[in-house]
Amino acid sequence: MSAIVPLSGQAMANVDLPAYLKRIGLSGALSPTLGTLRSIVAHHMASIPFEAIDVLLGREISLDPNAVDDKMLRRRRGGYCFEHTNLLQRVLQALGYSVETHLARVWVGHELEGPAPAATHASLKVVVDDALWLVDVGFGSFMPNEPLLWQPERSQQYAYGAYRLRKTMSGFMVESHHDHAWQALYEILDFPWEPIDYQMANHYVSRHQKSHFRSRLMVAITTPEARYTLASNRLKVARVTGEVEERYLSVEEMIDILGERFGLNVESCWNPVLERIVASAQNQDEAASP
Repeated sequence: MSAIVPLSGQAMANVDLPAYLKRIGLSGALSPTLGTLRSIVAHHMASIPFEAIDVLLGREISLDPNAVDDKMLRRRRGGYCFEHTNLLQRVLQALGYSVETHLARVWVGHELEGPAPAATHASLKVVVDDALWLVDVGFGSFMPNEPLLWQPERSQQYAYGAYRLRKTMSGFMVESHHDHAWQALYEILDFPWEPIDYQMANHYVSRHQKSHFRSRLMVAITTPEARYTLASNRLKVARVTGEVEERYLSVEEMIDILGERFGLNVESCWNPVLERIVASAQNQDEAASP
């Protein structure tokens, strides 16, 4: 492979690196190698959950680095893609990696022949050892807990399945192999983006009436042993061995799981949201009954 030039990205912002490493459970000297990157991604996804509870509460989602660090490091909350990407980009840059952010169209739940969805997802491209890697810690339980080599058309096998990048007219489609076929996850749009573009996408995701984050609870964390996903009040545990467990939770059980499994400091103001979610699920079950 020919030499990879450093990526152009947003200006480096300060980050409390010791606080971040403590949050994800890593210690010691870290050099910008592929091994370090893999370790950071795995620890990050096992420690900082994907969640958008603040959207359900009607709170503003700020991408100011100080606000992101206060929420995810000091208050030990999770976040969605824009917050995870904001934090991890600064961490990797502080460690000496060349990093670039990009926006993408999420195709999960959409037909490829239909209208294009908005660009509402962010992930990272990182240079390591003269190669490019896709790093995504903010897509819930869809992505592997390892970097993905930026080599289009190559199937890459990970503990949680096979993935690939496929060249498209607009950029690169990230796909996973599921049910004996390749499934589109999101399409990275291959042209330069500015900070304002991320602000606009973040506003759409957190405020637009059609954003699914405004009506659904989604929390996810990926450990080396299993993926844990809470969608509304349905808890799914997909183990790396292939075993899958699913069950529906009461409000009290949701509070326990959010604290014990996902490591969140549950606030009392969350209770009405959780009660509404459980009641809605019960109403749907009753409506579906003969």
